[in-house]
Formats: sequence, structure tokens, C-alpha cells
Amino acid sequence: MKRYPDDTPHEFEWLRARRGWRNELRTRPAGHPIWANPVSAVYVGAVLLLAPAWMHGAGTPGLAAEPEGGDLRAALSAVCAVGREGAGHPAARSAWQTLHQADAKELMEILAAMDTAGPLASNWLRAAFDSIAERAQAGGEPLPVAPLERFLADRRHASRPRRLAYEWIVQLDPTAPDRLLPGLLDDPSLELRRDAVARVLAAAGSATGDASTTLYRTALTAARDLDQIQACAEALAKLGEPIHLTTHLGYVLDWHLVGPFDNTDEKGFAVSYPPEQQVDFGAVYDGKSGPVQWFAHHTEHDSGVVDLNALFGKKKGVIAYAAVEFFAGRDQPVELRLGSINACKIWLNGALAGAYDTYHTAMAPDQYISPVQLVRGRNLILLKVCQNEEQESWTERWEFQLRVTDASGAAVHSCPSR
Repeated sequence: MKRYPDDTPHEFEWLRARRGWRNELRTRPAGHPIWANPVSAVYVGAVLLLAPAWMHGAGTPGLAAEPEGGDLRAALSAVCAVGREGAGHPAARSAWQTLHQADAKELMEILAAMDTAGPLASNWLRAAFDSIAERAQAGGEPLPVAPLERFLADRRHASRPRRLAYEWIVQLDPTAPDRLLPGLLDDPSLELRRDAVARVLAAAGSATGDASTTLYRTALTAARDLDQIQACAEALAKLGEPIHLTTHLGYVLDWHLVGPFDNTDEKGFAVSYPPEQQVDFGAVYDGKSGPVQWFAHHTEHDSGVVDLNALFGKKKGVIAYAAVEFFAGRDQPVELRLGSINACKIWLNGALAGAYDTYHTAMAPDQYISPVQLVRGRNLILLKVCQNEEQESWTERWEFQLRVTDASGAAVHSCPSR
């Protein structure tokens, strides 16, 4: 959180929003449009909505009196009510000026408001928090370090304000990471967990022998980001402890497939073909070019990719269905994490969990995430993967991958059937 000495506070906040947008651009999955990511849209919205006021001098210290308690709560309410497509933005811009003039003793109330704020409102609140904290720091006013640490330690708070609290704790106390990160290896905030894993990875790289192996295994257990998981696996392989990443990540490898069905003019996405009505692995259906029936397939791909072109031929204007029986030892919430470059739908036990009518934009692990509830025993996951009729070479791919995880991204495996 570098302070630019010639920046006024309002200019600094505009720069912060702009830097956040650049960071999001740098880290989003390859091929994803900026608008497809709601976090990116938040940063863009903050720049477009707040920059005009900051660039014209609104919010400069001395233009408004410090808010009373009631004014602060009213301002927080107004900012938290901001919505998409301009809803509540004029009131929120005015309220932000009130928040901007608060002093350091109000920081924890602003931080707590982020718990229930939407993504755009949270970004506005963060800008106010940073501005107040920077001004207080420059003026020698003490910041609430102990309350910030208590806020961070309470996992009932939302991830974004806890991350903000951590960043300020570290700025105020550079020794804090060594003290705090060991307790964040299992944190529900993936940003905080990533920092904790990075610390263990650094220690593992400096260690030797069994100590290094133990640290890499600790990091692997805690890691949820694919790059860190890959780094752990590569290091452990060099140490003679190979990891089967496909299993570790929970990719589904064994499927039943049937097709192709008709998708001329992309109309098949909305058509309920027989597999959507009932999955019967012994059934024979009328396909696009004749009778079709289910067959079993095991993919050997490291990331669980099923190449439908290899199984059905390079066809256009077609649809394939893929199904798998997933057995759960108990009722439990999970996430179905799907990747596909094609339009697709996904069902769990006959209930639609996700529908994505988009062709040939990108494909990445965890591209589409559907929170669902498994029931104890047999569960049926059904996919519909649609290929359109575009002829460009970059539209040839017809494939998907799926893994089942908990909310943090840890693999959930199918139990042996009974």
C-alpha cells in the first residue's frame, strides 16, 4: 500500500482502484473476458463511478466536517445499498464523501459493514477504509491494531474485510506474517490461505531431506490454488514422493456417454432429449443420424478432460450427454466444478444445477461452479455438452472436464458403491 507523496487522498483512491483492476487482469484465467469476472467488473465500476468525483477534487480534506455517529451509520447504509446499473449510485457517492471524512476510531465499523455488503459496495467501503487509515497514519494517529487482529481471527466475518484487516496489520507490523500465517493454512479465505501456503513453500524450498518433504506435504494439503498445488507436486516428485494430481484434485475420470443428438442452429440447447428425462444406461435413443446408446469411457487425461471429438468424430451441430453415478457417504454440500469450451448444462439428481449457453470463449478448470447438495448414497450427475456449426479451426474443440469439491476446492471423492 505505497503512498504516492504528491497524491491527494482522492487521487490516491482512484489509483488504488486502477491498480486493483490491473491485478485482476493479470490473474484472471486465460481467455476470460474482463466482464465475465464479477470482481473485475467491480474494479471497473469503481473506476468509472468514483474517478470523476475524485479527479474533480471531491473528498479533499477540509471540504466536509467529520461525521457524527448517526451520519456514519446512514452513510454506511447508503453505500451498502448501491446496486448494479446505477441503482443507488448518486446517494452512495454522496455517502462516500461522509465516510471519507471519518477518523480512525470509525474504521472497525466500516470494516464490519463489508460483511454484508455486495461486491461493488465492498469496493467503495475499502476505498474509504484505506483513505482514512492512510490519512491517520500520515498524521501520527494510532490505528486499531488489536481490534484488527481480533477481526481477522474471527472466521465468521467475510473474506474481503478479513483480507483488508490482514493487509493493514502487516503494514503496521512487518513481523505479523510469521505470527499469523501458520494459523491461516486452513482458512476459508482463499487469499489468506494462499499467503499461508506460500510461506510454507518458501520454508520447504530452504529445507532438506525429510523436513523438506514434510513441509511440501503440509503445503499440498492446505493449497487450493492450482499453481501452488502443481508446485508442491513437482517438488515432491523430485524428492521421490510422487503425487497423483488427477486424484488429488478430484477429477471424474469414468463416464457413461451417449450421442450425438441434433443441435442445428444451436436449437438443441433448449431441447429436452430423452437422457434429460430419464437416464437409463440400457436405453437406445433416436440420435441425429440414427440409433445411439450409452457406452462407458475412462479418460487418461491428467486434468480429466473428455475429448468428445475422439469418441464421436469431429462433428458439428451436435450434442452429447455424459453421466456418472457419484456415491456419498453422507448428506453434504459440494461444488460441481465444470470446464468446457462448449455450451453445456449440468444436473444433479434431475435438478438443473447450471446452464451456460456460450460457445468457444475459453476453457479452464473450475470455469463454472455449481453449489449443490449430495444425498447419502447414489447421486447422478448428468452433463449436456453442445457443439455448434462454426467452421473456424479454433471452434473444433468439443470437450469437458469435471471435478467435485467442497466449498474451498478440496476434492470430494465418490465412495465405493454398496
